[in-house]
Amino acid sequence: MAKTEPLLAGLRCLVLEDEFLIGLDLQDILEAAGAAVTCHADADEALLILREGARFDLAILDVRLGGATRTSYSVAAALTVQRTPFVFLTGMRRDTTIASGYPQVPVLEKPYQQTHVLDAVRGVLNK
Repeated sequence: MAKTEPLLAGLRCLVLEDEFLIGLDLQDILEAAGAAVTCHADADEALLILREGARFDLAILDVRLGGATRTSYSVAAALTVQRTPFVFLTGMRRDTTIASGYPQVPVLEKPYQQTHVLDAVRGVLNK
């Protein structure tokens, strides 16, 4: 029987998540699917590496970073310019701000299941 290649084999993924354990969980899920993962907890750090030329094949962005006023929208805008697909992650049910600004982007709600993460990623990658 032929061995199948992992869903994300060879892909680079950015995870922007301010809660350490959730970031670690996402990293584990994505790495198990074959991705090389870079994690950041701060939007400014993520923007800096993007400005320095880092490129990713996909990203998972927590919407709210350390409070209601700090968000990942600046990173979402930079990824949109680069044409990098991404998924939002939120603990806020039905966050209408997300829907109005990025209606085409899937939104995962916390708590999530591994299958939901992989389905959302598969969707934005058209796999």
